Amino acid sequence: MNLTATDAKNRLGQVLETAQREPVFIDKSGRRHSVVISAARYEELLRAESGGSTPASMEERRRHFHEQYKDWIELQNQFVAEYGVFGDEWRQW
Repeated sequence: MNLTATDAKNRLGQVLETAQREPVFIDKSGRRHSVVISAARYEELLRAESGGSTPASMEERRRHFHEQYKDWIELQNQFVAEYGVFGDEWRQW
């Protein structure tokens, strides 16, 4: 389903019901602005994005990453300590 932002506002109940079955695309100023999806679909996307990992397995993945790349990380840290961060003088924050 594809709606303008005004139509989505005026037909919110229908948008929410339709989103249970399929994504609802909302256009604003002639451009795609947002998508409304069901909470179940959103949870599926979050699980897929995180690889289905739990916080415990995330810690395990982090530990594995640091173990695998510890030499490279150490070299990068030494480089930054010696030379600083490239372009740091141009940053406003």
